[in-house]
Amino acid sequence: MNTLLEELHAQADAFISLRRDIHRHPELAFDEHRTSALVAEKLQSWGYAVERGLGGTGVVGQLVRGDGQRRLGLRADMDALPIHEATGLPHASCHAGVMHACGHDGHTAMLLAAAQHLAEQGDFSGTLNLIFQPAEEGGGGALRMMDDGLFDQYPCDAIFAMHNMPGVPQGRLVLREGAAMASSDYATVTLTGVGGHGAMPHRAVDPVVAAASIVMALQTVVSRNIDPLQMAVVTVGALHAGQANNVIPQSATLEISVRALDREVRSKLEQRIKALITAQAESFEVTAQIDWRPGYAVLVNTPVETAFAREIALELVGAEQVTLQGPALPASEDFAFMLERVPGSYLFIGNGDGDSAGACMVHNPGYDFNDANLPIGAAYWALLAQRFLV
Repeated sequence: MNTLLEELHAQADAFISLRRDIHRHPELAFDEHRTSALVAEKLQSWGYAVERGLGGTGVVGQLVRGDGQRRLGLRADMDALPIHEATGLPHASCHAGVMHACGHDGHTAMLLAAAQHLAEQGDFSGTLNLIFQPAEEGGGGALRMMDDGLFDQYPCDAIFAMHNMPGVPQGRLVLREGAAMASSDYATVTLTGVGGHGAMPHRAVDPVVAAASIVMALQTVVSRNIDPLQMAVVTVGALHAGQANNVIPQSATLEISVRALDREVRSKLEQRIKALITAQAESFEVTAQIDWRPGYAVLVNTPVETAFAREIALELVGAEQVTLQGPALPASEDFAFMLERVPGSYLFIGNGDGDSAGACMVHNPGYDFNDANLPIGAAYWALLAQRFLV
C-alpha cells in the first residue's frame, strides 16, 4: 500500500466521525451555516487563513508555503438534499425531510482530512486554496462564489474536484478527458386557449390537445435534429391541465428538462425546442409562453490537467484500480462553471457495486457515503497537492 495512503488510513476514524456528524446535521443550499462553521474552525486550527461568506456560506482555506509560484484549487461541496432519509443508520439525519443523499458530507470530510495532513506533514511550495462550496444541488453555488470574487481573491492555475459514484467498485478512481457531464436547462411552457364544456369542444380552444401534440413532437428534436453520435436528452417531466373530465381547461403547463454534452448541441436544442413549441401552438390556435432557464454548463475536463490527475491516481492506487477514460454522464454539476474559468479536472471515486450498501444510487432515501473512501480520497488530494505545488 502507498505510504501516504497508509498514513491516511491510520487517521481515518476521526474523519469518519466527522463525516457522520455532518451527515446527521444536513443543511440545504445556502443554509450550510453549521457545516461551514465546522469547516472554518477545523481549517483555522490547522493554520489555514480562512475566509467565510463567499457565495453566502462558502469557505476558502488558504495555506502558503515556500517560494513556489504555482496556485492550486481543490473544491468540495457541502449542501444536502430535500429528501427524507430512510437508511435507519445510527448517524441518519436528525432533520426530517433533509439528508445527505449525494455524499457531499463525504466530499467535505475527504478534503478536510487532506487539509490536516497537508498542514501538519505536507511537503510543498506554493499556494493551496481549499474551496468548500455551498449549493451545488441546483443552487449554482459555484457561480455565487465566483461572483463574490473567488478567483479574483484566490487565483488558481488549476482546480480539481471529486464525486463519489455508486455502481463503481469502492475506491476505484474514474477519470475522463473532455466533456464529462452534461449541461442542464429547464423550460416551463404555458399554453393558453379558451376553456369550455367538454361536450362542445368547437366552442373552445383546447390547450390539452396542443400539449399532447407538443410532447410527442419534442421527441423528434433528438431523433431528427441532433447528430446521432451526439448525446442529447429532452424530457417532459410534468404536464398539468384541468381538473374535470367534462371541462376543457383554459391553460396547460409543461415542465421540460434538456441535457447535452456539447455546447453547440445545447444551443441547437434550445433553438429547435422553442421553434417547435411555437409552431405547434399556432397550429392549434393556442398561445405559448416559454420560460427558458439556463442551468449548468457542460463540464469539460482539460487535457493537461486530466493527464496529471491520472498520473496521481496511478501512483496512489495502481493501474488495476483506475479507469483512465470513463464514460460521460448525463447528470450535471456546477463545477463546470469553475472549469470555464480555470483549467482542471473532475473525477469520480467508486462508492460500491453489486449488492454492497454503497451501490445505492445518489438522490435516493437509502443512500449513504462509503466511509472506506475517506482515506483514499484524502490521500489522493494530499498527493496531488504535493506533486502540483513544487
